[in-house]
Amino acid sequence: MKSKRQAKKRQKKRKQILNWVLWGGLIVVVLGVVGYAVLARNQPPTGESVPVMPDNSHVPEGTDPGPYNTDPPSSGRHYANEMNAGFYDEGDQEPPYPAGYLVHNLEHGYVIFWYNCSSLDDQACSSLKSSIKSIMDQVDNFKVIAYPWPSIDVPMVLTSWGRIQKFKNFDPKQAQAFVLTNRNKAPELNAP
Repeated sequence: MKSKRQAKKRQKKRKQILNWVLWGGLIVVVLGVVGYAVLARNQPPTGESVPVMPDNSHVPEGTDPGPYNTDPPSSGRHYANEMNAGFYDEGDQEPPYPAGYLVHNLEHGYVIFWYNCSSLDDQACSSLKSSIKSIMDQVDNFKVIAYPWPSIDVPMVLTSWGRIQKFKNFDPKQAQAFVLTNRNKAPELNAP
């Protein structure tokens, strides 16, 4: 009789230990996920910090919104409307003063891939564009734009509000890190 009671007691104790282990493991996993999310969200911005221009007002469309303190722009005067997210090619119809629209996107938390293929051969240009599109796809094409910008002296520059990073050679890890840490860090980040 005593051994049956002891066996039940041992079985109950094993069940309690198993429950503690399972619940403890679940809590550790949840805390790990929450910790990772907090760290990822609070990572320091990447790229170079540049002064945000003091005048970020709206100007009438069709007028020159510049000059800007960086090339390509990372803040400043802009139009009341923005461009749609996506990849813009050199052959696309370009509005006069596209920076007026694109700076508004930056104010809404976008990251812009500015690219210039003039120093690249056709294959290298095609490869750069594919690489940019790949990073844009990896971040679900959310608040990212790629735009040709002939005045830059490197093949690609990334900007977000008040930040810039130049790329002599495309580095997918650095580009993705720039997007993930700098996207939605702007004055009007809740705007679409």
